Amino acid sequence: MRLWSLDPAQLDRAALVSGWREGLLAQAVLLGRTKGYTRHPQLVRFRELDDPAVGVATWLLGLADEADRRGYRFDRSRVVPQADTTLRMTVAEDQLQLEWRHLIAKCERRSPGWAVDLKTQDPRAHPIFAVVSGPVADWERAAS
Repeated sequence: MRLWSLDPAQLDRAALVSGWREGLLAQAVLLGRTKGYTRHPQLVRFRELDDPAVGVATWLLGLADEADRRGYRFDRSRVVPQADTTLRMTVAEDQLQLEWRHLIAKCERRSPGWAVDLKTQDPRAHPIFAVVSGPVADWERAAS
């Protein structure tokens, strides 16, 4: 499961689509609708919110907005709780950089043209996140 901190516009097709699917799984976990993945480290930052399911719903809508821009059809009715478009979380700069390198490495294998384009950009955060100075998150399991 990878719930990207990166701007959905920077995700290649595979990362956007799998992010949507994995975000829906995260939503099910946080709503107690599945027994699997309950200890998944990617959920830590959402569990720190007053309403974790609203946090994931808001994150999911960021992906759905990008899917709309690309002409994809993500079923927004699957986002269960009401999203809070004013909700903001933080992501550390080092975490964002780690995810950026991770995404580029994945894209070099599956979407080489996308990787070339990413290398001309700077990483941007998903709209739910404000970038702050700091290290890679304690919950991160990807190799540094």
